[in-house]
Amino acid sequence: MTLEHSYQRKAQSYGQQAQSLRNRGRGFVVAEVILFVAFMASLAGVTQTGWRMAAAVLALVSLAGYVVLRRLDVRNDTRIRHLEDLQTVYDREARAQRGDYEAFDAGARYVNPHHAFSYDLDLFGPDSLYQRICRTVATGGSDALARHLCDLHPLSASPEDIDRLAADETFRMSFIARGARGKIDTEAIARSLEAVRHLPVASAFSSVWVRVLVWMDVVAFLTSVALAAMGKVSAMLPMWWGTLQFFAAYALCNGPLRRIGSALDQLHDQLRQLMEVVSLLSPTPVPSFQRLKRLLDDLDKRGNILGLLLTDAFYVSDVHAVRRFVLWRRQGADEVEAWLKRVVRKDVEVTVATLRHNHPQTVWPHWVPGSTLTYEAQGLWHPFLGGKAVRNDFRIDDRNFYIVTGANMAGKSTFLRAIGVNYVLAMTGMPVFAERLAVSRFKLFSSMRTTDDLSHGISYFNAELLRLKQLIAFCDRQVLDDAGHPLPTLLILDEILKGTNSADKLSGSRMFLEAISQKQVAGIIATHDLKLSEMADRFPARFHNYCFEIGLGDRVTYSYKVTPGVARNQNATYLLRQILEEQS
Repeated sequence: MTLEHSYQRKAQSYGQQAQSLRNRGRGFVVAEVILFVAFMASLAGVTQTGWRMAAAVLALVSLAGYVVLRRLDVRNDTRIRHLEDLQTVYDREARAQRGDYEAFDAGARYVNPHHAFSYDLDLFGPDSLYQRICRTVATGGSDALARHLCDLHPLSASPEDIDRLAADETFRMSFIARGARGKIDTEAIARSLEAVRHLPVASAFSSVWVRVLVWMDVVAFLTSVALAAMGKVSAMLPMWWGTLQFFAAYALCNGPLRRIGSALDQLHDQLRQLMEVVSLLSPTPVPSFQRLKRLLDDLDKRGNILGLLLTDAFYVSDVHAVRRFVLWRRQGADEVEAWLKRVVRKDVEVTVATLRHNHPQTVWPHWVPGSTLTYEAQGLWHPFLGGKAVRNDFRIDDRNFYIVTGANMAGKSTFLRAIGVNYVLAMTGMPVFAERLAVSRFKLFSSMRTTDDLSHGISYFNAELLRLKQLIAFCDRQVLDDAGHPLPTLLILDEILKGTNSADKLSGSRMFLEAISQKQVAGIIATHDLKLSEMADRFPARFHNYCFEIGLGDRVTYSYKVTPGVARNQNATYLLRQILEEQS
């Protein structure tokens, strides 16, 4: 069974389970209505002589049954929601197996034409690498994934950890399902936590003496109520006492609680979703989240003025709520923040594990120590091509340059991007699309997709020059490895100086390559200019020729295989002649 069929089958299964529970939910609703009507009728029957006891018992039974069914109904709704989310997640994965990634985050906000390589390698934007692999459930996870790709920063998880997570489909898909309806806004939560830390709420509320005095007051008040019920004291005593308690608690706590509610507003909106994710990561309930949920429930209850009147009068609930906030702020806010960071880390790991699961043909890269540049690939292919990809072997040695020639559409640019994208994956601790890939650590810079900016008076040619200037500065900027040695640089270039005439382009390209080859740099350069391949004749120890050859017969055939040498066949004139003949 293919992955697509497996995903489709599970999506259908979860959809059927959700429908079954929805049918059960309708039964719950009917039963709840019946029990509520029975409860109301029983209350009316209590007033009837001779049936008071039976009616009272029936009322209690009806009420208890209603409460139980209501809880079961809520649990059923929660289960339906989760099954629907799982169905959505599996359906999206099934469509992704067919090449449809529209449902996933494209990461367009991370597109940066001035980045050293991300723009040229299609890391972000529609139909990008990011859109194909991103499965994050939190905005912080999305940002972290983008940083890993842009900064070439490795994951903290080992390949063994990722493989174990990839095999645990139940956990992974349940995790991803938590973000099916929208991502957790980690920035909003962080802002709320920061606001909480700086709220002007007196720490005296957390004092043991305050707690003792409050409870003494509550016990004394309830005692007065009991004595009044027994006729021992006037009923006015608890009435006035409760009234004073309400106004005192309201006057003392309303301001702090309004500030607390405002600070926690964003956190309240995101809490349920965050707690669902945390519940997957923690085998036991997290106390800080439980205390926070209770606090938020207290704030919600204050919206009912009648309920507030009763709870403050009998229990001075506002004082307890402020006290719980002060106690939670001391440790709970830091614990929530720590869990948020853990969720972000796991978010990225789940994304990488899903990539590994969806592409079992990928392998883990081999790391080559040392300060020299090494790139040895066997069976390398571009991740966007899937099963139709042609695999290539290629080796890049330190301070060597490889000039790749070939006809249009022969595969040069795709091959260059395959080299770059797989290095990015390797450096970030992700599996690579190759049969084997051995790499050392080095800096990466590409220039493959230069664009003009006429709004700022920048022509295409000027944009090319600015990019080459950026390239030179990048090569000169020292980045040290763990041993304190400067890292070498790999350049990936698709045509140099495209914005000028052929003779000027050739002369400038030669001059540039001669100059850049004196630095601690290696490069792979795709070009249509066959004369540039003569660099290998002039500097055979540093420059090497490779090509993507095509076949010209009744039709153009493409092998998409890189081989040593210079391309002999070009297809532009051939294809144009065919078009003209068809139109004549």
